[in-house]
Amino acid sequence: MPNNSKARIEANNRYNAKAYDRINIAIKKGSKAKIQAHAESKGESLNGFIKRAIKETISRDNEMIGK
Repeated sequence: MPNNSKARIEANNRYNAKAYDRINIAIKKGSKAKIQAHAESKGESLNGFIKRAIKETISRDNEMIGK
């Protein structure tokens, strides 16, 4: 696998800063491995699983309040 040049890394970082918001969460030790194992058992990445969980929870909450 080729190494990315410093310029490529900097360009990627600029794009990511412009295109994405970041959310950092803290969970108890050991929880990450459990969540990651569950995500992988469903064929998802950890990030994909968390995004799906958030989307489904917002959708369910909105249905409960009639939005």
